[in-house]
Parts: sequence; C-alpha cells; structure tokens
Amino acid sequence: MKIALAQLNFHIGNFDSNKEKILEAIRKAEALKADLVVFSELAITGYPPRDFLEFEDFVAKAKNAVDEIAISCKNIAAIIGMPTPNTSKKGKLLFNSAAFLEDGKVKKIIHKTLLPNYDIFDEYRYFEPNREFEIIGFRGKKIALTICEDIWDVERNRLYTVNPMEELIVHKPDIMINIAASPFNYNQAKIREEVLRRNTLKYNLPLFYVNHVGAQTELLFDGGSVVMAPSGKVVDVLNYFEEDLRVYELEETIRPKKFVKQEIPSKSALIHDALVMGIRNYFNKLGFKKAILGLSGGIDSAVTTVLAAEALGKENVYNVLLPSKFSSDHSISDSLELVKNLQMPHDIIPIENSFETLNTTLEPYFHEKPFDITEENLQARIRGVILMALSNKFGYILLNTSNKSEAAVGYGTLYGDMNGGLSVLGDVYKTEVYELARYINRNGEIIPENIILKAPSAELRPGQKDQDSLPDYAILDKILYQYIELRKGPSEIIAMGFEEELVKKVLRLVNINEYKRYQTPPILRVSGKAFGMGRRMPIVAKYLS
Repeated sequence: MKIALAQLNFHIGNFDSNKEKILEAIRKAEALKADLVVFSELAITGYPPRDFLEFEDFVAKAKNAVDEIAISCKNIAAIIGMPTPNTSKKGKLLFNSAAFLEDGKVKKIIHKTLLPNYDIFDEYRYFEPNREFEIIGFRGKKIALTICEDIWDVERNRLYTVNPMEELIVHKPDIMINIAASPFNYNQAKIREEVLRRNTLKYNLPLFYVNHVGAQTELLFDGGSVVMAPSGKVVDVLNYFEEDLRVYELEETIRPKKFVKQEIPSKSALIHDALVMGIRNYFNKLGFKKAILGLSGGIDSAVTTVLAAEALGKENVYNVLLPSKFSSDHSISDSLELVKNLQMPHDIIPIENSFETLNTTLEPYFHEKPFDITEENLQARIRGVILMALSNKFGYILLNTSNKSEAAVGYGTLYGDMNGGLSVLGDVYKTEVYELARYINRNGEIIPENIILKAPSAELRPGQKDQDSLPDYAILDKILYQYIELRKGPSEIIAMGFEEELVKKVLRLVNINEYKRYQTPPILRVSGKAFGMGRRMPIVAKYLS
C-alpha cells in the first residue's frame, strides 16, 4: 500500500481554493499510484477558523466541499480534516474531525479526543471531545487515525485523563496516522520529533504525520511532516515552510532500507524563514501587494525591510526616511546604503517643520513645562501620521518594526512607532534581531555593518541611547525570557543571580505596559510564548506593580 502525505497551505474560509488544492493533490497522488492521500487537521476550513465555527453556514460549506471532494475518490482514498456537527443533545455543537473518503463517498468520521485549551489554542470553546474509539479498515490494514494533540505527549501532560492511542491499540492497528495543525516556534521541530518517536517506540508501529504549512495572520505553520519507522528512526521529512507532497510504500516504512537524519535549521534560519513566510502569506491572503515602513537607520527597521523584500519583492517595499533635527547623519547614510544594496524604492521626508508647527500650536497650553517624553512621543506620532497617510493614499500595509524587548517594557509610542497592520519583529528579542541581521549577512553585506555595530537609539532627543533608560539588552532579554516564556516569578529570577532592583523594575515595566500591547498590530509568532492571543494578561492587575 502506498500512502501520500499532502502538506498544503490553506486559506481560512476560502472553500473554493482549499477544495481545489485538495483535488489537485489527490490527482497528483493518484498519478503517483498512491492508495491513500492524507491532509492536515481542519484542512477544508483552514486552521484555526475560530468563531467562524459558530456560523452554521460555514460548517455546512465545509461539509459540502468535502462531499464534492469525495466524488473524486473513486480509485484512491483520502483523509481530510473538517468540522462536523455533534448530533447528541448534549455537549458542544461540533467535533474536530477527520473524514475518511473512499469509493466516492465519506466512509467514516473520526473525532479528535484531546482538545488543547492553552496558549494560542482555544479548541474547547468550539468542540466536543471524542469518547468513542475505532479504527479504519483499508486495503487489508488497520489504521489508527488521530488528530494532532491526540498523540502529543499525553503521558507527560496532566491536562488529560485519557490516552487515545491506548484506546486504539487494543484493536491491533497496523499503522498510525496523525493529521495536525501544529503551530511553529523555533523549538517545535525538535520537540515534535521527540513526541513522534515516543509514540512509534511505544506502539511499535510506523507513523505518518502530516502538518499544516503557511501563515494564518500571527500563527505560522512550518510543515516538516514526518514519516517514522517503528524503530523511532526518521524515514523522511517534508520541506519546512513550503507545500510538499510525497508518496511512501508502507512496507518500506516498516522495514526501511535507509533513514534520514532530520536536519533542523539553526534558530536564526528558522525565524528568518518563518517571518518571510508570515509576511508573504499575510499580504497574499488579504489581497495586498505592497508594504511601507519607516526606515530609521536602526537595526529593527533594517531587518524588517530585508525580510519584507524577500517576502514581497524589493520593488514592493517602500522605505520612508523621516529624519528630525535629532537624527544623526549616519542614520540617513546607513539607511540610504541599505536601500542601495537592495535597490528598493525610498523617499526622505523631514519632520522638522511639522514638529515645530505642533510645538508652536501646543506651547501656550504646555505652560512653559520643559522638553520631556511628550515631545519625544510627538515626533514618533508625526512619523506615524505620515506613514499612515501614505499607506491610505496608495494602498500599502504599514509594517511595524518594534521588537519584543521594546514591546515588553513599553519602549514605544502608541499611535506612533507602534502603528502598523502587521508586527514583524514583535516576537523577536533585540539580541535575536542582531543574530538575525548576522544571518541575513551570512553570504555578504546586505545590512550595513554600521547599523549592526552602533548603539541603538530612538534619536528623539540629543545624544539619546536606549541604555539611558533600559538595562543592556543582553541582560534585559534574559530577564524577559524567564518572565514571559518560562513564567518565572521575581523571587525565582532574583535567585538566578540577577540584581533584585533591576528585576523588579523590568517586571514592573512589563506589567504596567500591558495596555499598550492590547493596541498593537498582530505579531508574527516565532517563540513558545508571544504577545497576543497566546498571552492573556489583565491590564489593571496589581501583581508586581
């Protein structure tokens, strides 16, 4: 028996496009003599459909699309993720399901048992957990079909009281198939391989795992689908961050003649490829082609513009330099060198006249109070107004260039440099931005060396440097990582050797700036704990304040 894995990039709610992608993959798999082709979790709707699942019409369209696909499954079978109604009078209205298509119709429906309800997951909001366990018979083989979380480290996760594979193994299956929508973070590929290996070793079965690929707003999916032998060794890995389809002979996965060593790219390479894919998919799926951003001469805007150029094409990224009287000469010259290296469109729009006009307007009402953060923010907001005006006039999407370190401690101006339709680096700490810049320059200088080497500065007052008000980023980022990603409290972080007053100051800044993060654009998620949908903190809380 030959099994095909179809790792595809679906578009949430675009049933015509998703259906055609699936049909095309079925035709390709059939041409390659596959007996069964497997698609990812909720493939027909795209993942995660969220509150679209509350629309009966949405669920009905998903069913109609799968029924139409089934007609093409005459000489080949398929497994497709879809939502299905819960016909019981109790429980949630839907199941997260996998449809088994054969002989031109839907032959069997398997439901997901374990519904993740943590971090970015909210499946229990919509779905009823499965309580009945059965296998699929096909071509003389028994298939144990599970959906994503159903095999995800169940024995080590206290969230669950049932293990779906333990229920299915009593039926003596020959094959494990898992369809998934496992969001990317830079540690996920390694963790995923370990989880899959534990399953193959425990149940002594070959495993076919197909993962979603592509970006759905802030959530990124890396693909990396895996075929694993009963020995726990990897038979094959599909491409990262790309659509892919491959066919495997079952007997050759049970007793493979050769294995592959899963070469997981470096952290910077993973983040780079994920962000490029995230930008490209965000624009394509919204129907936009061009981006605009403010190019300051700093590391964040430089990295953002390079990523955007790779994602959209250098001709589709409009760089605007917005110098003030506080801008250094090298901020302009470094920016001009960058756009020259990439041959990208740009303009220089000085903000000095606008700044003086607003200062003159406000002067009578400021009652001779000295220059402070008010005037600093005013410059950022002038830049934001100009960038948004150009965005409106020409139909660009403004890319936000703030990094995670700045977002964490509130080092940004609402309605100014925090503007944008998409935050590219909002889940990348400042130290990681520098690593990303070095990765971008791995084959030659694209980002000018001076941008990487010079001390970071917002340049909103004379001689300003980030470290005037923030600790060194090498220290700051370590504290932030412990608090945000690892959820360590102040006493635990202080016990690691960090200065007590510094820890309290940093954590207080994180907490009191929560209100700003509620108003930021969607952040492309590359870590295990990003700001946004996966980190839900109250604004008016007292903890650590």
